[in-house]
Amino acid sequence: MKAQDIKKVAVIGSGVMGSGIAAHLANAGVDVVLLDIVLKDKEDRNFLVNSALEKMKKANPAPLMHKKNIKRIAVGNTEDDMEMLKDCDWIIEVVIENLKIKQDLYSKIDKYRKAGAVVSSNTSTIPLHHLIEGQSDDFAKSFMITHFFNPPRYLRLLELVKGDKTDPKKVEAISEFCDVSLGKGVVECNDTPGFIGNRIGTFWIQAAINEAFDRGIDIESADAVMSRPIGVPKTGVFALVDLVGLDLMPHLAESMLSTLPEGDEYRNIHRDYDVINKLIEDGYTGRKGKGGFYRLDPDSKSKQKQAVDLKTGKFYDAKRPKVAAAEAGKKGIHAVVSHDSDEGHYAWAVLSQTLSYAASLVGTIADTVEKIDAGMKLGYNWKFGPFEMLDEIGPKYVADRLREEGRDVPEFLDKVGEGTFYKVDNGVLHYFGLDGKYHAIKRAEGVLLLSDIQRGSKPVHKNGSASLWDIGDGVLCLEFHSKMNAIDQDIFSMIQKAIQEIGDGSGDFKALVVHNEGSNFSAGANLGLALFTINIGLWPQIDEFVGGGQSVYKALKFAPFPTVGAPSGMALGGGCEILLHCDAVQAHAETYIGLVEVGVGIIPGWGGCKEMLIRHAKHNPQKGPMPPVTNAFQTIGMATVAKSAYEAFDHLYFLKHRDNVTMNRDRVLFDAKQKALELAKDYKAPEMEEIRLPGPAGKVALDLAVGDLAKSGKATPHDVVVCDHLAIVLSGGEKADFTTVLTEDDIYKLEKKEFMKLVRLPGTIARIEHMLETGKPLRN
Repeated sequence: MKAQDIKKVAVIGSGVMGSGIAAHLANAGVDVVLLDIVLKDKEDRNFLVNSALEKMKKANPAPLMHKKNIKRIAVGNTEDDMEMLKDCDWIIEVVIENLKIKQDLYSKIDKYRKAGAVVSSNTSTIPLHHLIEGQSDDFAKSFMITHFFNPPRYLRLLELVKGDKTDPKKVEAISEFCDVSLGKGVVECNDTPGFIGNRIGTFWIQAAINEAFDRGIDIESADAVMSRPIGVPKTGVFALVDLVGLDLMPHLAESMLSTLPEGDEYRNIHRDYDVINKLIEDGYTGRKGKGGFYRLDPDSKSKQKQAVDLKTGKFYDAKRPKVAAAEAGKKGIHAVVSHDSDEGHYAWAVLSQTLSYAASLVGTIADTVEKIDAGMKLGYNWKFGPFEMLDEIGPKYVADRLREEGRDVPEFLDKVGEGTFYKVDNGVLHYFGLDGKYHAIKRAEGVLLLSDIQRGSKPVHKNGSASLWDIGDGVLCLEFHSKMNAIDQDIFSMIQKAIQEIGDGSGDFKALVVHNEGSNFSAGANLGLALFTINIGLWPQIDEFVGGGQSVYKALKFAPFPTVGAPSGMALGGGCEILLHCDAVQAHAETYIGLVEVGVGIIPGWGGCKEMLIRHAKHNPQKGPMPPVTNAFQTIGMATVAKSAYEAFDHLYFLKHRDNVTMNRDRVLFDAKQKALELAKDYKAPEMEEIRLPGPAGKVALDLAVGDLAKSGKATPHDVVVCDHLAIVLSGGEKADFTTVLTEDDIYKLEKKEFMKLVRLPGTIARIEHMLETGKPLRN
């Protein structure tokens, strides 16, 4: 069996997890069979599965990358439709965590599955050797555990566990399929309770809750310090439990306690709290209920956020305290845990327990620190894994402080001594092994990481906001590294450097890839800098900034070498516009792209209007000049953001004849590089486009549409103003009509002219200020 042989997959169990897995398999382009039990009191024998599909359509965040993917899912039930398994290559069991129910289902599956088909369980609580008891040898050879994290589309971790009898070739095939087709970070774990993610994650949560109770730390302060300052998502601990569900935590604890070995440290720290039990009894089960540790005041019209007092169980108005230990996180995790304050001591207490626990489990839950770190980063979205955290703090510092406090030091932590768990040798990252030696980290074929290149080389050019890297085979990579990867003059300067460095493509370099490993490709223009310039009235500098962006984007588009954009995460405003000017895009599936300028009271000024007009004109050439204008106006005027790379094709942000999608983020740069090399073989720069626009007559039609939106309350007064200027650009200006041919340069001029009018308006300035202060658009 090979990864490419997996064409059809069955999922049995249509709950939140099962339906999420089915949706993501459909995202990967495979046919899916989704089965569940029959409810005796329902006429519809597929009631559970059909209900799951309805929820799938409405869920937010969406489990489907494109709404059409639901058509790939066929439904049935486990009484009438087991024959649907006969042509499935992989069957995934996602039913209740009950050993007998699972084993009975496996016996049933074994009667229907085709020869060689893989069967796997999504369990994280029942050991594999128990699951296959009583099953045939052939079944055991085809069986493994594939533990997805919820939601399956968004959390990248897939923990894979094989048994003594599992066919290694099938493990390899499933692993490769999950990696390449599903975009998963596949981590092979040992067959132990909770595997990696939940074993350490559950311990960390329990330790954090215990220490908050014991030390009298309020939940807001606990979350402030136990979140971004240590490289953990902003939810911290208590808000994370709200997200997961307070009512699920006792079940997870019960599961862990029923399977963990005697003497495991989790058994020693596990506690029940009356305050938490009372919250659950009162319906405070988290975000899915009426709140949890946090809630919105039910008696407040302003939706005042409230937090629970751990001592009394009563809610109080959230204070959002400024925590000095959290502020210290700007200097690194060491500064947080060494901060001489109650919150600093709290951070040390929680992390010292969690990191010690992780160090004691190397060789038990997984064979290497690299796998354990990957599990926590991919499954819990930690910036650093436990051993990367130890390196940030200092392994010797942690060991010495544990001894000073009279606490045990894990043997593996002692073994690393004054060294670190990771080091770079000859430009290659190595990890510290159980044997006391360092081992090189090897990437899978088709994986190319910019961070690996950076360890072994120096940039070709670098400034404060961008760098150029040689990624091999004559390809340069343009990396943004400003705050939020916001576009500024330094980035324009680096684009010019790239154009100069590559030249006509006959020298050392022949192509360019635009890529970075930030959480987001680019949030757009640097609004803070723009607002500062506006406030002091430096209008010539604003004009120069807009014109400079147009100039470099145009130069990039018409350069004598190919440029491939390789985004992931948000690509908004100016970040979207640079992709529109690339020869091709190789996007991570989780790319959220859009021209959102109207939200801050302006219009796209770096060719976004022009590119969307051209794309829509080419998309429907037979329908005349007006449809491209209307379609571009709707996309830009509504600040439409595609919620996946696949949705981006619908809005023509990406084009089917030239752009592609990569499911695994770690493979985006490699795929983009291959595309760039292919384009470079016989590359010819594009020619300047010409377009016919309707002029004033077309603008009248757009104005009428906006007027209707304003009357219905869907457009605010300043929306109308912004759309008026947008309509001028998209209709071609006062002198345009259907007989006049306009060039790209003509549209550039219109963009800048109307942009400069808008940035002077008080309504626009208010929108920019509000966005910078709150991160949300102002509806003025």
